[in-house]
Amino acid sequence: MAVTVGIDIGTTSVKAVAADEDGTVVARTRIPHRIGVPAPDRLEHDANRAWRWGPRRALAGLHRRDVKAVSVVAMVPSLTAVNKNGIPQTPGLLYGDHRGAGAPSEIEGFAAWAAAEYPDAAGLWPAQAVANHTLGGEAVVDMSAAGACWGLFGGAIDSALIPRMAGMGEAIGTVQGSDAVLDAGGVDAVGEQLVAGAHNQGDVHVMLGTTLIVWVVVPEHREVPGLNSIPHLGVPGLTLLGGPSNAGGLFLNWVSSLLGRGRAIFNPDHVPVWVPYPRGERSPIDDPSRRAELHGLDLTHGPAGLRRAAYEASGFVVRRFIDLAGVTATRVVATGGGVHDGEWVQAIADATNLPVDVTAVPEGAALGAAWLARMAAGLESDMGAASRWSATARTVAPDALWADAMTDRYERFRAVAD
Repeated sequence: MAVTVGIDIGTTSVKAVAADEDGTVVARTRIPHRIGVPAPDRLEHDANRAWRWGPRRALAGLHRRDVKAVSVVAMVPSLTAVNKNGIPQTPGLLYGDHRGAGAPSEIEGFAAWAAAEYPDAAGLWPAQAVANHTLGGEAVVDMSAAGACWGLFGGAIDSALIPRMAGMGEAIGTVQGSDAVLDAGGVDAVGEQLVAGAHNQGDVHVMLGTTLIVWVVVPEHREVPGLNSIPHLGVPGLTLLGGPSNAGGLFLNWVSSLLGRGRAIFNPDHVPVWVPYPRGERSPIDDPSRRAELHGLDLTHGPAGLRRAAYEASGFVVRRFIDLAGVTATRVVATGGGVHDGEWVQAIADATNLPVDVTAVPEGAALGAAWLARMAAGLESDMGAASRWSATARTVAPDALWADAMTDRYERFRAVAD
């Protein structure tokens, strides 16, 4: 049995899965880390803990001695300054941190800040490069991560400070202390896409993580203001329209910290409307200055109603992506750790009035990375064939009573959130 490992450096934890040739997860682990918000417009990691030691601890926590290959994916953009030994010397800056503002691209702003903060930097590395260096001894990023951080590789930064680029599914060495091949890694959303199974026109792939990421499958390439347009890796000719939103777990966990969990609400007609942007929005608004708002609140509302409104807001963001894509959506494919939250999944079904197929392996980014590891080890040659690892655990149908009531709230959401 050829077992490969995929590791996903996320915003709140490092997840790792070991999978066999059929995509069956034979071991999994999760190593939590803190996310730093020292100011409303800052977002950072302890890069040593999350990017350097997190992947090592996750790999060790699987307790597998039969691993053929390893691949690490991570969120983008990210950056830290390292010393000559590849050890981070500054916080790991994350997407939306204001220290990236004012430059031609966010990653160039990150690089300028990190270089000023640590003038003796031997490298300016994204999370993937830090992980690959600590696992294999060389700072490397794949083409997908490089593309997401293109300002770092476009010639404006001293080439001696940036990692080497490699292809997706390309071997870059071995994991130190073992014979396991080390893959170049990539972007977490790419790993998710490979194994989600959202490969038909009208599918909507929704990644329920700290960041909410939405990809609508459309039949041809086209440009839509506010949305990213990328080729579908699994099906040539199809295009994904969408992007990342801050209306994900970061927002929902903040709301829960204020309100608690409590009991669910049972009155579909008595829910206020959240604007879900306590730290700005990415797609489709691209405005880091936006802040959260609550509309329609009255003295009869309690914590349960406000919590339901938060989940609905996340669902409304998904519906907004679908509307902007201009296609007739047929279903939602939900992946990511948020699939464990039944209220979130149900609210997305109700907001879109679509069935939601919930993935059988929530750690989709890590599972997709395990497929890339198979390619690096020479066990696979076709990225599109990763769809054979997709599986649905359950389907959540929209509740007609709630879906009808939410139609008016969606229009109110559009009026105040756009």
